[in-house]
Amino acid sequence: MDAPEQFVTTPAIEMNAVGKRYVLRRQKPFLLREIVRRLAQRKSAHREFWAIRELSFRIDHGESVGIIGTNGAGKSTLLGLIAGAVFPTVGRVTVHGRIGALLELGAGFHADLTGRENVYLNASLLGLNRKEVEERFPAIVAFSELDEFIDVQLRNYSSGMHVRLGFSVAVHIDPDILLIDEALSVGDAGFQHKCIDRITGFREEGKTLLFVSHSPTLVRRLCDRVIWLEHGRLHMDGPAEAVLAAYAEKSV
Repeated sequence: MDAPEQFVTTPAIEMNAVGKRYVLRRQKPFLLREIVRRLAQRKSAHREFWAIRELSFRIDHGESVGIIGTNGAGKSTLLGLIAGAVFPTVGRVTVHGRIGALLELGAGFHADLTGRENVYLNASLLGLNRKEVEERFPAIVAFSELDEFIDVQLRNYSSGMHVRLGFSVAVHIDPDILLIDEALSVGDAGFQHKCIDRITGFREEGKTLLFVSHSPTLVRRLCDRVIWLEHGRLHMDGPAEAVLAAYAEKSV
């Protein structure tokens, strides 16, 4: 199915020379000899780490794109930039459409709040007003299969229960763009199949998917295009089969 008409002339996501820098601070020395040693070597108290460097690409509405790379390649940072959870140090990130995001485990949730309260909090952060959340709340709970635990504090949830709730909220806000990180792999097999079926239906509606995974099988099943990151840079971007084959060859 084609992308919604209102988005035909604009990209879903556009990254223009984007870089994201973090400042990693060293632990303060607590021994006199360590202080003297650092002064002698004139070591800085911090160092810079670029999680994303000079990254540019465009994703059109209706595309299903996998993001692959080794741990530390910048995959989660990339999704965080697109979701607006973090901001670029340089460059510009442009997004057209409502985002539904399941990022790192527990993102957007508060451990001291109940499941019910977290649904309202998370959905509001993703752009719904209270009336809209109330209308969708029964469907969110039903999909998550957490009826018995919805009024329990989130600190008592297992990691799989966190995923159930997070994914259910993300897909019920009627997003134009769905961002899925590795958190999905934490859920049990039955719920994973349910999520994959929902993502497949989402694709058939002509919406946009970005899917981070270490599973070539899942990426191949859900994505037509793959972006391969290495050390925060774009290493390869193209049809899923070609990029996955090149990645597998390098990993051998």
